[in-house]
Amino acid sequence: MAKKKKKFSLLGWLVLLIVLSVPFTAADIWFYGTKDERTNADVIIVLGAAAYESGVTPVFAERINHAANLYKEGYADNVILTGGVAEGNHMSDAEIASYYAEEVGISPDDLYLEELSSVTLENLRYSKEIMDENGFETAIIVSDPLHMKRAMVMAKDCGIQAYSSPTPSSRYITLSTQLPFLWRETYTLIGYMLAHIFSVGGF
Repeated sequence: MAKKKKKFSLLGWLVLLIVLSVPFTAADIWFYGTKDERTNADVIIVLGAAAYESGVTPVFAERINHAANLYKEGYADNVILTGGVAEGNHMSDAEIASYYAEEVGISPDDLYLEELSSVTLENLRYSKEIMDENGFETAIIVSDPLHMKRAMVMAKDCGIQAYSSPTPSSRYITLSTQLPFLWRETYTLIGYMLAHIFSVGGF
């Protein structure tokens, strides 16, 4: 009986720890998204968002716009666009994004397409393979502000020497759009960190 009580006690402490971590993690995500660490790097990695055969979504477009500005300002000479083939599409999100990237001033000669991923961790894992194949050692990660904390944690786990540069013009600008995004990022980051600790895959 004592062992059973001890077991439930440990479970209770774990649940309490997770509950208490929620507000701290949410605050960390929020404030981390205000930091821009842009510096000279070998490549810019644009994390994927939805795309359709007709073009990229506004969220993805804002990420590409920001990457294009960093590229034109000389922070990096190469850009990796990420995203595999979504359901209902015949082209990868990265290929669809490449057409928009060229329209906003990124040379096709400087574009690399990561076309295998469906989630953020895969965006970064497969981008690291492209970096290794081309001798790139450092990367600027571009995404929406509330996505940056999780992205940077995952980039580190993938072995990428990365610098955060969130989009200054995110489509998530009202509380009605920011709060669900923040909540989703909070529980996903906590879940990822727990899975990483217990070696149960990733997100």
